Amino acid sequence: MREVLIRGAEVVVTMDGARRELAGADVLIRDGVIAAVGMGLASSGEVLLARGCVVTPGLVNTHHHLYQTLTRAVPGGQDALLFGWLKTLYPIWAKMGPEEIRVSALIGLAELALTGCTLSSDHLYLYPNGARLEDTIHAAGEIGLRFHPTRGAMSIGESAGGLPPDSLVEREANILNDCIRVIDGFHDASEGSMCRVGVAPCSPFSVSRGLMKDAADLARDKGVMLHTHLAENDEDIAYSLAQFGCRPGQYAEDLGWTGADVWHAHCVKLDGAEIDLFARSRTGVAHCPCSNCRLGSGIAPVRAMRDAGVKVALGVDGSASNDAGSLIAEARQAMLLQRVQNGADAMSVREALEIATLGGAQVLGRSDCGSLEVGKRADVAIWDVSGLESAGAWDPVAALLLAGPPRVRHLFVEGRQVVRDGQIITIDLPRVIETQNRLARQLAG
Repeated sequence: MREVLIRGAEVVVTMDGARRELAGADVLIRDGVIAAVGMGLASSGEVLLARGCVVTPGLVNTHHHLYQTLTRAVPGGQDALLFGWLKTLYPIWAKMGPEEIRVSALIGLAELALTGCTLSSDHLYLYPNGARLEDTIHAAGEIGLRFHPTRGAMSIGESAGGLPPDSLVEREANILNDCIRVIDGFHDASEGSMCRVGVAPCSPFSVSRGLMKDAADLARDKGVMLHTHLAENDEDIAYSLAQFGCRPGQYAEDLGWTGADVWHAHCVKLDGAEIDLFARSRTGVAHCPCSNCRLGSGIAPVRAMRDAGVKVALGVDGSASNDAGSLIAEARQAMLLQRVQNGADAMSVREALEIATLGGAQVLGRSDCGSLEVGKRADVAIWDVSGLESAGAWDPVAALLLAGPPRVRHLFVEGRQVVRDGQIITIDLPRVIETQNRLARQLAG
């Protein structure tokens, strides 16, 4: 039996049913699970002093393209809208292979861990030069994050009227067969699972209607979740109207892409009817505020979604369109954008923090994660609010988003420490950064 006692936190933010915040409280971790939350707890195991710290559930990232950490701040794509940005980056991504996919995942997951993330999904929709989904799965295992990789795909290339180059698309039969392979090989549906695989055709403009329908049928046969991009910007809406004769929400519903086992990335341009559809069907949304700003896509109607009962979570999106990978920064940006759009009282710090933790767990179907309650998995972020960024703060919980710090002091996943004193301890991060920069120079050359 392994125990860790987190003792004497400034505040423990539980995200339980009553959204309790406990001043001066302790958190006891036993064998990867929260064993107790309260005052004056005792343990014969390791004791970690949390004076001056806010303790929260680990943050949850519901949309990412980890391979893109190798293509940050690429000239030609820095000031483009979505479709132009993709056309710039596709030829570069086509030069990647297994090493690039694995190393970029290590870098992206390390960045997430340092900014409080304990559970991340990933949407890998291209497999150049022998790359496979397990290149990212093995990286997540090295870092120690809970991981929801999705087997993405593109099947309609330029010659068939699609956006991606033909070299990056796959035959649809091969896509479906590989989905079966990775689900059978890596998906773990059990409570406390460290890896759950999803099925994720890239987008309505890069796959056929047939693949979207077949992917939904396959996912439900296998009992896994479904993910794709939807209604990201005005170009996306125009494409749907021109090609399918309907808006993206109707397209998704017609093909079986709504329900509690589905979550869509972005949804910036959902209208009222689509929001109602998602609320009725319990379809989830991964809101990516920084990427939406970076690509000029707009401000997603998160306030309207939440008020209607839509499940909303956060995603950092790809590091070629963000270009950072900080979950705590996404929570802050989500809050600020809703205030810009709807007024200063449109979203509180605590609501944004809820979306970043419990909201993400709910979208990903993880009833075992997202809060600090007895029996939940021990995914815990510890934030030191005694330093420069929060100096003078009257409300330490609000200070997390309004002031800082931008990185965690400690991070636990399944009760195992991944970050200690602000440093990743599971991998040799300086060596991985050196490899990452070498690979990026090769791609640029």
